[in-house]
Amino acid sequence: MSGVPAAPGLLGAAWMIARKDLAIEFRTRSAFLSALVLSLLSIVIFYFAWDPTAIGAADLAPGVLWVTFTFSGLLGMHRSFGVESHDGAMDALLTAPVPRQSIFLGKALANLVFVLGVQAVALPAVALFYNLPVGPAFGALALLMLLASIGLVAVGTMFAGMTANTRLAELLLPVLAMPFFVPIVMPAAKTTALLLAGRPIGEAFAWLRILLAFDLVFAYVCMLVFPLTLDD
Repeated sequence: MSGVPAAPGLLGAAWMIARKDLAIEFRTRSAFLSALVLSLLSIVIFYFAWDPTAIGAADLAPGVLWVTFTFSGLLGMHRSFGVESHDGAMDALLTAPVPRQSIFLGKALANLVFVLGVQAVALPAVALFYNLPVGPAFGALALLMLLASIGLVAVGTMFAGMTANTRLAELLLPVLAMPFFVPIVMPAAKTTALLLAGRPIGEAFAWLRILLAFDLVFAYVCMLVFPLTLDD
């Protein structure tokens, strides 16, 4: 019938889901504030446990950054499915006339915005506490964080959907996702160390290529596998 609107396509449905998740988080801000507090608390704890005579700030900061980003990001990814598990909203999404891959893309896009928001606050905090010259390498660091966040979000979103309806979702999500985070966090931390040490970005190209390769593989595979994780 001409009066019936057409169902949105893959990208259109993904954008609608992402907007819905971001609108919910913007109203409540519970997950973002929790992740932000965890990030800042981790940075402060690492700072007071740091012995500057034993290890330099540029050597310690990459580990602090990526440990903080990884665990704070898991909070948001768990929350992205948790908000819909109480009122049956996920069942409505599954019965909607949209590809299931659009659910993954929409959730991943909202999670990516969430993670980048946490990073936008945590990176200046680390630079301030550890007195790091982030300015000259800011552009390269921003690109690096975007690339690493894509990989982390792709893996985290898939496992968050898989564990959303389990009783131990808070425990299972990090246990399942962490092994897959390693090949993303490792080149990200290595590249961050090079940039903070003032090395030319050309020296980090090898690690960036590895990171980009993992991003492409993980994002594609997770999008294909995600619909299977929603089947009972």
